[in-house]
Formats: sequence, C-alpha cells, structure tokens
Amino acid sequence: MKTISLIGAPTDVGASVKGAGMGPDALRVAGLAQALEARDLAVVDHGNLHGPANPWQAPVNGLRHLNEAIDWNQAVYDEVSNALKLGHIPMMLGGDHCLAIGSISAVAKYCKDNGKKLLVLWFDAHADSNLSTISPTGNIHGMPVACLMGHGPEQLIAYGGYTPAMQPNEIRQIGIRSVDDGERQFIHDMGIPVFDMRYIDEHGMREVMLKALEGVDENTHLHVSFDLDCLDPDIAPGVGTAVLGGPTYREAQLCMEMIADTGRLASIDIVELNPALDVRNQTAIMAVDLIESLFGKSTLVRMAAK
Repeated sequence: MKTISLIGAPTDVGASVKGAGMGPDALRVAGLAQALEARDLAVVDHGNLHGPANPWQAPVNGLRHLNEAIDWNQAVYDEVSNALKLGHIPMMLGGDHCLAIGSISAVAKYCKDNGKKLLVLWFDAHADSNLSTISPTGNIHGMPVACLMGHGPEQLIAYGGYTPAMQPNEIRQIGIRSVDDGERQFIHDMGIPVFDMRYIDEHGMREVMLKALEGVDENTHLHVSFDLDCLDPDIAPGVGTAVLGGPTYREAQLCMEMIADTGRLASIDIVELNPALDVRNQTAIMAVDLIESLFGKSTLVRMAAK
C-alpha cells in the first residue's frame, strides 16, 4: 500500500493577494484524506508547518518578503525530504506557489542521490519565471521556476546543496496563458518546454500530455506541481490570480488520468487555493476530485500501468 504524506504549508508570503495560507485546511475540509483512503492509499497527515507571518511589506531590491520565503521553503524542503526518505509520496498543500522551490529542490536532491530521472509537470496559468530585475511586482510566487533553474537569490536556489536544482529539460509547463515581457525572453533563452493555451487549443490536451510524458519509464520520478489558477476561473474561482481561458474540467481530468496511467507519480504540490475568494469551497472540492484521478479514479476499469 502506498503512503501519502500530507504536508500543509499555510502561507501567502510569496503571493500578491492574502488568503492562500488557508488553502491546506480548505483541502482537508473538502475531504482530501478520506478521498485518498478510498483509493486504497494510506494517509499520514503531518498537519501544518510553522513559519513566519506575512509582514505584507513592499519589495526590497525587487523581492517581496524574501526572508520569510526562505524560511518557509526550508521548512517545506525538510519535510518533503523526510517523507521521501520514508518511501512516502509527499503531497505539499499550499500556500502559494513559491513553496515549490523547497518542495522540488527536495525532490531533485532525492532523484540525484538515488539515480532517478526527474520530470516535473507544472500546471499553471503563469510562467513563474520572473527575476527580481524584471518582475513587475517582486512577488516570489512568480519566480519559483527561475529559482529552480538557478536564477534567483542565493538562499532560494541551493536548498539541496547544489545549483541549479533542475535543468530546463526536466520540466514541462502546461496551461500557460499569462507571461510577463521579461519572462518571455527568459523562457526562450533557457529553452523551457511550454505548452501554452494556444498550443492546447491547436493540438488538443491528449497530444499535449503525450508529448509532456514522452520518455517516462520505470526510472522516472514524476512530480506534479499544480497551481489551481491553471484551471479556468469559471470552474475554479478560489485563486488569487485568476486568468480567463484556462483548461476545462474534462481537459484537467484527462491530464490527471493520463498521469495516473503512467504509474510513476511520486510527489505533488497543490498550491494557490484561496478560500477567501472561493464559492462554498468549490475550488477545494474540485482539487480533491482531480487528486483522486491522479491516483486512478476513472469512469471504467482500465489496464493498470506496469
């Protein structure tokens, strides 16, 4: 029986809008643990990590709440690392997306130490590839991809003891539709594979996922970093930075089901849920539904991945 370690990280220090810090408990209220147990998974809920409060200050040198983001990501890094050492599947419940710096740094270090091939599927409306010198806001939740690629403050790019944590060919960004001018050039220069909404519209989500999952094998550690603002706000209103024109419910379900079919899912981030902006916990309930599909819920009995 696989064991899921639920790791709450209740902070919005990296975000532009308050409220994401309530995300972990909203997912619990929506029945996350019970849904996972119904999929024949063991669940260990480690509760919520502790870290500094959000001081809600202006950016300093192009970075907002840097020290607080460093501390929160260290806490996430440590807890995700511990879960991986136990052979568990860590599920980090955010909180804002800056927390993926700590989460994915821990996963990347685990893969490096164990000879695993890393693949990160990054579902998001935003590219999250800003630098302090080009960010229009200084919000660190807009910078985690750049930090993981080794471009950012020293304290945010070396949690695993080396820099960069990952290479551009180890990530696939899906659902992107909001990119700042400076980010656009950074993505091009780095060669980060991006399946934006135009590509999805032109080729269909099935083709996107086939390409994104190409090369996944028995030695692949598959990490899903799911920012709930990837979804269209018509179905997921409870996010701080909603962008029109995202994937539909069925497109999102297809993504989750095709990931489940690989049998290689090994770690997860669920981030940017903002209950203060939600409608009767609708977005949290949607998230739990999609997570169930990540672990094999389907309409029909299908052949399990080998």
